[in-house]
Amino acid sequence: MLEIKSFTFNAFQENTYVIFNEGKDGIVIDPGCYDLLETDEIDRFIKEKNINITLLVNTHCHVDHVLGNNHIGTKYKVPLAIHKIDLDTLRSVKAYAPAYGFHFYSEYEPSQFLEEGDEIELNGETIKILFVPGHAPGHIALLYEKGKYVVAGDTLFRQSIGRTDLPGGDYITLIDSIRTKLFCLKDGTTVYCGHGPSTTIGYEKLHNSFLQD
Repeated sequence: MLEIKSFTFNAFQENTYVIFNEGKDGIVIDPGCYDLLETDEIDRFIKEKNINITLLVNTHCHVDHVLGNNHIGTKYKVPLAIHKIDLDTLRSVKAYAPAYGFHFYSEYEPSQFLEEGDEIELNGETIKILFVPGHAPGHIALLYEKGKYVVAGDTLFRQSIGRTDLPGGDYITLIDSIRTKLFCLKDGTTVYCGHGPSTTIGYEKLHNSFLQD
């Protein structure tokens, strides 16, 4: 069974995730670690759990989710995987990061692209890729059905949804992504969000005002 560990990093309070088996392989999702305290925190965890990081994945490529790409990619010598539609989103970060106070952002280019239906094999387990645009044009989510959880990035939050007023965002598209890709999952599926606490599919069906019929 694949474990999941969350970290909260940077001024945007972004959630970074490591999916792993202790003493085996693992992947890092949306590394928002920016300063030395943050990079040290995730590095210590990886070392303590003896995890061999094999892949870096961005659910989407807004600045708060990619600040640690260069650190993770370079330190662990792993490829970055994103959806190809979000490539321009990633490459634009360098231009606007200083406006948010991130003057030392370093780029890290993707070498793999993930699409709907792709699978990541990790220690004999399967993580499925869902395409869930709306918050960002190339947004993906990572579903681990056996563990009954999905890493949903900034699509769905506890009683909220991702903003759609950034370039490439679209409210109707986001709502459709949630309804057709996330709400079809079992109600007990845990949703690990890009910001804030985790939730479940069943809870959001009942309590998320953005998604009530």
